Amino acid sequence: MKAIAQNEYGTIDVLTLTDLPEPEAGPDGVVVRIRAAAVDPGVWHLMEGTPYLVRLMGFGVRRPKARVRGLDFAGVVHAVGGNVTRFRPGDEVFGTCEGSFAEYALTTVDRVAKKPERLSFEEAAAVPISAFTALQALRDRGQLAPRQKVLVIGAGGGVGTFAVQIAKAFGAEVDGVCGTGKVELVRSLGATRVFDYTREDFGGGYDLILDTAGNRSLKSLRESLTPQGTLVIIGGEGEGKWIGPVGRNLRALLLGPFVKQKLRGLFSKENQDDLQTLRALIEAEKLTPVIDRAFSLVEVPEAISHVREGHARGKVVITL
Repeated sequence: MKAIAQNEYGTIDVLTLTDLPEPEAGPDGVVVRIRAAAVDPGVWHLMEGTPYLVRLMGFGVRRPKARVRGLDFAGVVHAVGGNVTRFRPGDEVFGTCEGSFAEYALTTVDRVAKKPERLSFEEAAAVPISAFTALQALRDRGQLAPRQKVLVIGAGGGVGTFAVQIAKAFGAEVDGVCGTGKVELVRSLGATRVFDYTREDFGGGYDLILDTAGNRSLKSLRESLTPQGTLVIIGGEGEGKWIGPVGRNLRALLLGPFVKQKLRGLFSKENQDDLQTLRALIEAEKLTPVIDRAFSLVEVPEAISHVREGHARGKVVITL
């Protein structure tokens, strides 16, 4: 099968179109013929091996343990293991795996679900990782309640476009912060007010702030919260090659016990229950992926560069 693989950490130059053996299902696996995959910031972090902390988290110290990048996918079940009863060949599915930038990928039943009928393969592939992050940030870390006032910073990006819609579906009043070219998009997703960060500030009085951008200090973000509001840090860059965006999470964790406001980081987790929750929101027409651009498999390096530049409106997908 064709796949985009790497043998060492580095820039997009380490990615090559390679022939690899098709994965085998084994007793408990599900092999999927990939029809579409998605690109998120985690892809380039694992490609580069930065921050170096990720190498110590089991991804490989000197070189990546998994050669093929990509986590999100949508496709058709190709084969299942003898212990698998939930799926059968021919089922259209979406979910996560290790290595979706390939013609075939191996996953497990807890990481896959039936594809929402109203979505194309490209739209379905855009959902899992970014929508998991948005859902868990709002519901679990943010403890979102109806009628709360929520601000999503980075509202026009992959996580942000899902966060605006999910917060709205949960009954919150949602404002968004984004660049000039994304203002109308964020407004169309249900944001009450949209602030162009190049021209204006967003003020204060928020019960919950989700910060996906990572370029504001904890002090400035706290000033925009209510006295007992919640800040959830769910992304961003900076802090150098050793700890990267984890640095702000650590500072928030250390400061948290000394202030009334709740300062929280997030490391999202893939799980079947949340995948089904997202599927239900999609089928209820309360959640729709936003696709910026589609690239072919051979164009994966260009797709990663496009996301890395930070200008994508919503999600970037790979079609196979």
